Amino acid sequence: MGLTKAMVTEALRAAPAPGNGNDGPTDLVSARCVEWVAACDTYGTVKLHTPSVSDKDGYQQVARGAIEAVVRAAKGEGIDVTSLTVEFVNHSGDVVHAAKYAGEQAGQPAGEQNAPPSQPAAAPTEAGAGGGHRPIAGLGDRSRKPNPQDDAGPLPGVKHVIAVGAGKGGVGKSSIAVNLAVALARQGKAVGVLDADIYGPSLPTMLGLGALEQNVMQNMLQPFYVHGVKAITVGKLVDPEKPLIWRGPMAHGAFKQLTEQTEWGELDYLVIDLPPGTGDIPLTMAQMLQLTGAVIVCTPQQVAQDDAVRALRMFQQLGVDVLGVVENMSYFIGDDGKTYDLFGRGGAEQMAQRLAVPFLGAVPINTALRVHADSGDPSANFDPAKAGGPLLPDSLERLAKNLESQVALASMRQGRTKPTISIS
Repeated sequence: MGLTKAMVTEALRAAPAPGNGNDGPTDLVSARCVEWVAACDTYGTVKLHTPSVSDKDGYQQVARGAIEAVVRAAKGEGIDVTSLTVEFVNHSGDVVHAAKYAGEQAGQPAGEQNAPPSQPAAAPTEAGAGGGHRPIAGLGDRSRKPNPQDDAGPLPGVKHVIAVGAGKGGVGKSSIAVNLAVALARQGKAVGVLDADIYGPSLPTMLGLGALEQNVMQNMLQPFYVHGVKAITVGKLVDPEKPLIWRGPMAHGAFKQLTEQTEWGELDYLVIDLPPGTGDIPLTMAQMLQLTGAVIVCTPQQVAQDDAVRALRMFQQLGVDVLGVVENMSYFIGDDGKTYDLFGRGGAEQMAQRLAVPFLGAVPINTALRVHADSGDPSANFDPAKAGGPLLPDSLERLAKNLESQVALASMRQGRTKPTISIS
């Protein structure tokens, strides 16, 4: 009998989580710090994500608790642990610190290895030197992977390209993209919105484009100008009832044409409504366009969070900054003005905190929002008299302001802008 993944995971429930005190989960598993566990015979590896720890002493304390818990549980089953490695990863999945137990005194790490945030930690002690196993050379070296954003170019005339994505369909991603674009335009910004959901375009309905014809001038698509934003969608280039049964290369070509052959003019923001999931279009976009960042849309329930995490990790692996998470359909506003937590308000916000990414805001749902989406009148969502009260307009305006703040921070990180000081 040897170590099993379930045994190690259960043992980590006895390891204290950092920074939670009496107000949150006290163990690593309940606090969702455990990213990955592997076990075989008498060897084990644990990967942890602990945003509240950023110093060497803090890492060592957490690692010591994890090692003691696993070794103690193993001894209780009559297993002598030969090697146990505890690695700490950041939000991008890079190893920033590692500790190893190599069959010495229970709970005493055989060695501590530090690594810069952009590179993995040094390899654990090799077999013969400390009794551990020899890792396969080259595995886990994330720094060797090419970053699609490194070769991506800016879109002429566009200051910021914002991708709006989701791990699954049905979470209101297109609704957030449209209302976010309109909210930014209402703040005086020049905004465009690109419907890149090739297989299920929603903008023709949500922006009321049904009666309008797509114009082409000098081989360039002319975007529609509605509700203060410029819009382009594949839905106006094909039969609305015809399914697009396209393989990846065809979708790639359509996205490239919509992006590069549209007369966008000068824009402060281009909001891209992506298809759900982690397929061809996001990869094509990351290779083609230099993005300021991505917004992840998620509903509160756990099943939506599971897929949202995958989408978030996809953007991070593509080298795209995650500007934040939006909790859509956070609660329902009834005709009586009362709010109802149909899906469990706050789930997406907790997910954002766990993954150490910004939370941009919660957007409710009510009958007016559905009516305005179906009738193609998103501007009405910002009028309390038409939107069923102030809750919906306030949440959308707050969402846009929070996004602008994150865009400013991302631009400074990327070296596109510099902080300024005003003296008066």
